[in-house]
Amino acid sequence: MKQLLFFLVLLPLTCFSQQALERVEHLLEQKEFKTAEIAVKKYLDTHPEDLKAKELLGDAYGHQKQWDRAIEVYENLVETKPNVANYHYKYGGVLGMKALENKFKAVGFIGDVKDAFLKAAELDKTHIEARWALVELYMQLPGIFGGSKSKSFQYAKELEVLSTVDGYLAKGYIHEYDDEPELAEKYYKMAIAEGGSLTCFNKLTTFYETKKQPEKAIKTIEQANSKHQRNALHYQIGKVSAEYNVQLEKGEKCLEIYLNNYSANDGVPKAWAHYRLAQIHTHKNNKLQALKFIDLAIAELPKIKPFKVQKDKILQL
Repeated sequence: MKQLLFFLVLLPLTCFSQQALERVEHLLEQKEFKTAEIAVKKYLDTHPEDLKAKELLGDAYGHQKQWDRAIEVYENLVETKPNVANYHYKYGGVLGMKALENKFKAVGFIGDVKDAFLKAAELDKTHIEARWALVELYMQLPGIFGGSKSKSFQYAKELEVLSTVDGYLAKGYIHEYDDEPELAEKYYKMAIAEGGSLTCFNKLTTFYETKKQPEKAIKTIEQANSKHQRNALHYQIGKVSAEYNVQLEKGEKCLEIYLNNYSANDGVPKAWAHYRLAQIHTHKNNKLQALKFIDLAIAELPKIKPFKVQKDKILQL
């Protein structure tokens, strides 16, 4: 009977804890990082040993680029539960981000970053994110610090066993980074054929943009839109059109569709669509139309520097 009473008393507390942490997770998903930080700190005041809450606090710090605070949280988690792969992965991730912001001190972080990712991969043979991190790390590091294309390929192969699509994308990344565009394109296309997710299409689109092949980029986005039918893809076509001065009529039409069907879920504010329309009309020497759209963009987001630069270009037409 006492055990039953204890269970009945504990149950509401457990439910409350779960609901509180689910709210924090929801805030993080909505990119309300500061609110999430405040909420989880309040929760930790009464549940100081809750590891899930500590992890969410580290996530909140990380999203706000508060690397030192995030490092402290994840390091504590690694010390408390050294056999949890995800703690090592997140610890390595924030160490790496801190290193990127301070290149003079980066050398001192490299060993710890690599060790953290390797430990995560060792502890969890199915940890995709840790293997992706190792693929990128070994490609980006100079040879003197342990960089190795062969090791990068090793983890790409491990990824392919876990997820064929991730394996293809990783191999595409390696070849792109190593300036082997034909092979990179091949594997990105294989990833699309295998999975066909927006991520796959985005990788190939970005690759084409990097290689200054806007026509191919637009074609890839159109293929993605025919499969996924996302309004945001109309903006992407307009963006490529405006940036590279190609297929201007198509770009203009897609941006108009984007604006007519816009919702907050599309991600890119309407001001940027107006900016792209201003670019297109600048290319077409339509000064009045270009001014109309750039003024709309500036009215919506007055502090964006590229908008003001574009207006100066229009005034010079």
